[in-house]
Amino acid sequence: MELQTDKTAPVTLEDVVTGRATLDDLTAQLTVSELSALTVGTSRGGFGGASTVGTASGAVPGAAGDTTSELADSRGITNLVLADGPAGLRLSKSFVTDGQGNELPGLGESSFGNLFEMLGVPAAQRPEDAVDYYQYCTAIPIATMLAQTWDPAAVEEAGDVVGEEMEELGVALWLAPGMNIHRNPLCGRNFEYYSEDPLLSGVFAAADTRGVQKHPGCGTTIKHFALNNQEDNRTRSNSHCTERALREIYLKGFEIAVKAEQPLSLMTSYNLVNGIHAANHKELITDILRCEWGFKGLVMTDWGTTDASSGFEYGSSSPVLCIKAGNDLTMPGSQEDVDAIAGAVGIELALNP
Repeated sequence: MELQTDKTAPVTLEDVVTGRATLDDLTAQLTVSELSALTVGTSRGGFGGASTVGTASGAVPGAAGDTTSELADSRGITNLVLADGPAGLRLSKSFVTDGQGNELPGLGESSFGNLFEMLGVPAAQRPEDAVDYYQYCTAIPIATMLAQTWDPAAVEEAGDVVGEEMEELGVALWLAPGMNIHRNPLCGRNFEYYSEDPLLSGVFAAADTRGVQKHPGCGTTIKHFALNNQEDNRTRSNSHCTERALREIYLKGFEIAVKAEQPLSLMTSYNLVNGIHAANHKELITDILRCEWGFKGLVMTDWGTTDASSGFEYGSSSPVLCIKAGNDLTMPGSQEDVDAIAGAVGIELALNP
């Protein structure tokens, strides 16, 4: 469906917020190139380049990434900062800038310790006008321990702590909680997930979300949707599952959290689900998540899902099919993703003028 507007002056996001125009008016004025840019994260260097987790945000040092700021000046659409979890915000503990506010790589302490040294990035020379900044964040208990409290109010309080720090530091979306089902004690990220029980997972993800989203403009990102129940080899797995098991075990927690608290966002997973990439799975993302459960938030990919050089056993997800399936945002994004999406729109318009 092509949107139309009778607005002749450029519509900004502020016009939409104040009621002077509708979101359809704004969208109708955007070019295919601008619309495509909005669906792809701010990184244009490709996964593994400038988008290394822990160095990817241009706005909050140590955050996992940003959405694009290409329309900030023309339309007032500023970028969103996305920060990882799971046990609180994962940001650089400290960073250093010069007198003009430019961050100096290698002089602060990242959330991974001495990340720049591990990446082989030489530390910058410390100038005389250097300024030190600190972003110490509260470490909340891991999800498995939170679930063992059997106390949603306590988990809500933990989420409230995270939300307060998000608001203070300028983070819009927390890439947590993880809520995949415990299936094997050897899963490397079981500590991020609540339980082997989908009811507990859903109730506590809802409580976490309730605490975070008390803070305006701050939201959770429940993940990984769906059937991401292993960490080793997760980009090379094809999860075969009957519909009954899918709905009663692996989707039930997500359903509970969505219906109870409407998380602002959700992240898809790397694996295939019954032969279809999770990020390209329209039945999961649109038919079930949006149409059946009434999810109103943003759906994003996991980092590098569309990167063809990442060694996926069954090939990478298609950025075009991500959009068709219902993904709103491809992260961390690349120029190739933008071009592919814009090109597909051009082909569609040519075939259906």
